[in-house]
Amino acid sequence: MEKLPLPQFKHGLYDPRFERDACGVGLVANINGEKTHDILEKGLEILVNLAHRGACGCDPLTGDGAGVLIQMPHQFLKQKCGDIGITLPEFGQYGVGMVFLPPDVDLRQNCEDIVQKTVLDEGQHFLGWRDVPVNDAEIGYTARESQPFIRQFFVGCGSSTVSEVDFERKLYVIRRVIERVIGQMSDYIGKHFYISSLSCNRVVYKGLLIGTQLKGFYPDLSDHAMRSAFAIVHARFSTNTLGSWRLAHP
Repeated sequence: MEKLPLPQFKHGLYDPRFERDACGVGLVANINGEKTHDILEKGLEILVNLAHRGACGCDPLTGDGAGVLIQMPHQFLKQKCGDIGITLPEFGQYGVGMVFLPPDVDLRQNCEDIVQKTVLDEGQHFLGWRDVPVNDAEIGYTARESQPFIRQFFVGCGSSTVSEVDFERKLYVIRRVIERVIGQMSDYIGKHFYISSLSCNRVVYKGLLIGTQLKGFYPDLSDHAMRSAFAIVHARFSTNTLGSWRLAHP
């Protein structure tokens, strides 16, 4: 997992020199590699049981963050994308990006244009966007005030990409180019834009949430077509650190 650089600025009583964490993590897996929805449910149950390892602030319904990493739920995505007119290739021949976008419509469109252009510039196929359903009725007001617009984008494997390893490497390059270009834009955009995951074999669902809120916030996670052979979960507990959506899961 990529380690994010420490923030380089002081803010109020916050000083990046004293960055520490005391998070809770968990893993549940089927040793035979069988993908089931039950594995995901057990992973989310771990998050509930890790409630003592996650933190919240003065707003008791806003946590430091929680998330889950699972294998690519191909059958689920194939069905959902088909419903909105996107035809996905076979497993391993496409990647999915889970991305946080600015709430402002015009700024969001600017970010989406950069994403699409970068995919094409890197010789891959842009397949489309999917709005990720969310239910923010139960989350805290602090999390809701900074809540990004959450979408998935789909990248088809280009003809010059010969293997899954090469494709995964290309998706990493695409992510880094997008982050560099958008990172040079305004601080407001940089604050709200973040790619949680971009891969052809895994996906991350995360947010500025308490571990017990993750399943309710993302209805996708309750769909029985959402299957994986493993689930890695994380409940964030950071000391002297400002919570944010992008830092919710490693």
